[in-house]
This record gives sequence, C-alpha cells and structure tokens, in this order.
Amino acid sequence: GASAYILNYFLYILWALLFAFLAVALVRVFAPYACGSGIPEIKTILSGFIIRGYLGKWTLLIKTVTLVLVVSSGLSLGKEGPSVHVACCCGNFFCSLYSKYSKNEGKRREVLSAAAAVGVSVAFGAPIGGVLFSLEEVSYYFPLKTLWRSFFAALVAAFTLRSINPFGNSRLVLFYVEYHTPWYMMELIPFILLGVFGGLWGTLFIRCNIAWCRRRKTTSLGKYPVLEVIVVTAITAIIAYPNPYTRRSTSELISELFNDCRALESSQLCDYINDINMTRPVDDIPDRPAGPGVYTAMWQLALALVFKIIITIFTFGMKMDLDREHVLYFSNGTYSYRENRLSVCFSDIPKMTHALKQVRDVVRVVPSYVLYVTTFLTFGIWCDHVYARQLPSEFRWKNLQSLFRRQNRSCGVTRMTVSLVVIMFELTGGLEYIVPLMAAAVTSKWVADAFGKEGIYEAHIHLNGYPFLDVKDEFTHRTLATDVMRPRRGEPPLSVLTQDNMTVEDVETLIKDTDYNGFPVVVSRDSERLIGFAQRRELIIAIKNARQRQDGVVSNSIIYFTEDPPELPANSPHPLKLRRILNLSPFTVTDHTPMETVVDIFRKLGLRQCLVTRSGRLLGIITKKDVLRHMAQMANQDPESIMFN
Repeated sequence: GASAYILNYFLYILWALLFAFLAVALVRVFAPYACGSGIPEIKTILSGFIIRGYLGKWTLLIKTVTLVLVVSSGLSLGKEGPSVHVACCCGNFFCSLYSKYSKNEGKRREVLSAAAAVGVSVAFGAPIGGVLFSLEEVSYYFPLKTLWRSFFAALVAAFTLRSINPFGNSRLVLFYVEYHTPWYMMELIPFILLGVFGGLWGTLFIRCNIAWCRRRKTTSLGKYPVLEVIVVTAITAIIAYPNPYTRRSTSELISELFNDCRALESSQLCDYINDINMTRPVDDIPDRPAGPGVYTAMWQLALALVFKIIITIFTFGMKMDLDREHVLYFSNGTYSYRENRLSVCFSDIPKMTHALKQVRDVVRVVPSYVLYVTTFLTFGIWCDHVYARQLPSEFRWKNLQSLFRRQNRSCGVTRMTVSLVVIMFELTGGLEYIVPLMAAAVTSKWVADAFGKEGIYEAHIHLNGYPFLDVKDEFTHRTLATDVMRPRRGEPPLSVLTQDNMTVEDVETLIKDTDYNGFPVVVSRDSERLIGFAQRRELIIAIKNARQRQDGVVSNSIIYFTEDPPELPANSPHPLKLRRILNLSPFTVTDHTPMETVVDIFRKLGLRQCLVTRSGRLLGIITKKDVLRHMAQMANQDPESIMFN
C-alpha cells in the first residue's frame, strides 16, 4: 500500500543520510587522507613523491570502516578503487616493521606495487589482472623480481578470498558466467561502436567532473564538504528509490544483468511471451517476442543510466568519495577513462552497473527487432542463420561483454587495455570473447585519446597539485640541466651543510629558516666539493635524539660528517657525528646533461631531486617540481601556474 511505500521511502533516505554523515565525519575528524579512491595519490607516491601519513594506520582504519558506510549509503561509488588504497596501507604498515624496507624508499615502492596488485586481485577476483594493473597503471619501476613477488602476493590474496568464499558461490567473483557460444565476425561492428561511444562518454565525463571539482576548489562550495556530501546523498536517495534499478545495491543489479534467463525467472528483464502450445523447453525457444516487463525494464534502465551518469559527475571527488574510480561506474563512463580507465574501472562496481544497464537496453531491443527483420538485405540471411540459434539471454550476454570491453577501454590507460581485458575475462569467465573485448577496448582508447591524453586519475593529480611526471609524455626539447637548476642568476646561494665546521645551532637555524627536504653536504663553502646529501627529517631526528641521549651535546657542539672528528680546542663541547645519516652517493648530473636525459632519469628512478656538479664541485640542484615547471614553460604555459600541494 501507499503507507508502506512512503515509510520505506523515508527509511531509505534516512539510512542513506546517516551512513553518509558518519562516513564524512570520520574522514574529516580522524583521517582526511581517507577521502577519494586513492589511486591518484598511490600513483604519485610510486613515482617517488612522499605523502606522509597517506598510508598510515589511521588512514587504513578509517577507510576500511567508512568504505562500508559509503557503499551502504547508496552513493554512486564503489569499493574496488579504495581496495587498492587499503592494500597499500597494509603493505606500508608491514614495511615499517622491517628496517630493510622502512629505510629504503625504493624497496618500499616495490612492496606498494605488489600491494596494488593484491588490492585489484581481491576486489575483482582477478590475480593476473591485478599484476598487470600494477605494472601498467600504477607502478613507475617494475623489475622482474617485483613482477614475481606481485604475482605471488596476488595468488595468496586470491586463495584467501576463495577460502573465505564471501559470495557463497564457491567462486572468486559475484557474477561468474559460463557461455561458450562462438561469436561472429559481423558482431565486431556493434562491439566497436560501443567502444566509440565509450570513448566519447569518457572524455565528456572527465571534462565535466574536472570542471565541477575545480569550481569546488576555487569557490566557497569547497568550504562546506560535510554539507555537500549530505546534499548529494539526499538527492541521490530521493531520486534513486522510485526506480528499482537504482534503488538496489550495485552488486545485486550487476548480478541480475549478468545472469541468463531461466524458465522460472521472475525478473522483468526475462518477461518474454511464451507459447503454451510449444513442447520444447522455454530456454530452447530462440524467437520469443518481448513482453511488457521487458519494455518497462528498458525505460527504467535508460532512466537509471542517465541518472547515474549525471549524479556521478557531482559525486566523484567529494571529501568522502572513497572511490573516485567509481565514477566510471557507468557503463559508458567507464569507457572514457583512457589513462585511468583501468584504475577507474577497477575501482568500482558501479561503473560496471552502468555499462550493463546500457547493454541491457541494447540487448533487449536488438534480439527483438533484428531477429524479425529477416528480410532486410544481407542481414536477413545472416540473422536467420546466426540469431535463430541464439537466445535473447545469450545475445544479451554478448552485449554485456562488449560493454565491459568498452568499459575497460575507457577505464584503462594507454597500456591499460591489456590489464582491463584480462580482468574482464577473469571477472566473467568469458574467455571466448577475448578478441571482441580487445577490439572494443582499443577502439575506446583511440577515440578517447583523440580528444586528450589525460585520464581521470591524471586529471585529478594535476587538479590537486601533485608533482607527478607522466611516463607517457615525451620531452623532446634541447635544453640542458644548467638551464633548469637552482639557484639561478640573481637568486640566493644554495643552502648547504659543511662537513665539519657547523654547530648544532647553525643546523637548527638553517632547518627553521628553510622548508627544503634536504641539504647537500660540501667540504667547505669555498671549495663547494660535494660530499653527500642529508635529509631534513633525518637531521631533525638525529639532533633531537643526540640532545636527549648523549652527554655533552649542546647548541655549540660541532656537527661533522667525516669518519674522524675535527681537531677542536680542549674546552670545546662534545662534537656530534652524523655520518650515518649521510647519503654518500646522491644522484648527480653534470651541468651539460640534456634535460631529455634528466627527465627520463626522474621518471624511471622516481627521484625527488638530483644535484648538478662539474668536476665534483656542486653547482646547483634540480627537483621534480623544477622539472615540471620547465616542461610547462617549454609547452608555452606559465611555469608559475603549476601549483603544488
């Protein structure tokens, strides 16, 4: 009755608001880094930039709890992207337990690469796809040993997931489908067209979402994140409840869209008219006309698609948006995330839902009309020969797969197409359709790349001001390291430490007056002969510990970085030896090194800075931010417009 419907409507909105408020409150108060899918930040960290606290224990705890709340609130978000962030938090925690990894950023990044593979493996039940995802989308440096370790970690994760059996179907995924009917060459045409549409939609989505997020950051709208989340949640719940396909959870919806129709299927999507005089089983009747339930489901799915496309543009990037990837949520949306397509796709089940909705609409119409238009030129003979042997449910499945391919396309990066295709066939078991999936994915990527090389994750990286060097961008200019290094003419000299004539007070003053992450160590200010490089954080910790634990260390104590202490007067305070924190082999280039080589070094090694020398004498320093500003200048952009957070 009406009263029961109104009561359910009210409770649906109430629970959605409650869950959303709890999620955004926990994130805002306890772990601000728990917002978002985490993929852009993980990519930035693996490129060599350190975001302290982003993979901390509080982030792990709060994101795990709020992820459940956000998905339960009914927002257009998913859990797959955040699963990568959570896995990386776990990997970072275990790294902190062993000095071999905690004190070596390179080895720590290798562990995080394996953790990213584990996150995808658990989220999709696709261990091989998870390894390829980490290789193609997330990692900067992926040696053979990391490949093997990532594969083993993903294998253990998949085995553990299978042992727990969370879906109760003895499989790694919720929507496993067995379908062995071969595909036909003519079917590549609709697959490719779906890829074209996916690429176009992905491009549109990225631009609309970035425009909205930029407006949020530059106006007073961004000052009220809690209110924004509550308003978006309320709008989502109010509009979603009347439509059964937006009301239910995305996992349930995808499961229904995937499954074949059975003889006693009660879903509207399986409401085909049956002839009671037929003696063959219902599933053997290939040309059943669609009933009223199918047409009702078609317009409901169409409305659900439009609603999800629009609401996800505003949802993606919110302060409690645990999964930006979920934006790709829509079947089409997924297609267009060229560079992030993979990540995005992986990040969430919602995009799959959208894709499936779209496919369902196409699938339900095509069998009903193509099957009966048997007199239409060549298609008449072809349809009679091919489709007369296929059930509408089977044709639907083929369309669903094509949609997924497109999804993968849009979700995948330039190289992500491989990972996406593998994940899709692991997710669905549709190995028979690898070639159509690849065709759809490549088409979507080509179309999306024609409108811009930047994917959703790269777009959010630039929007948030992260110092990220994209490995896909080429640097072909003939500038030299001396053109980029600092200090330049007219600028103050480089802040350096000397090896044996600075006091504790001098070093503390230098640290207080500057915000640099480290300081070159030279023999003396006159010779500028380079000895090594000392990190700011390690200097602070070493001096603090020395003051507390070593007798005689005072402000006038001399700090030395040599093996033997300098000769000091008898009444001098006890000196402080800090050679153990000194990096004796910092990465250096000469002042005549081409910037093309320097940029390649920064990308492949994940450097944060390198020193510029000539015959062992320190001339300056180049940081990743300097490289990014120089690249912007070479692209005729204002280098000062490149902002970093």
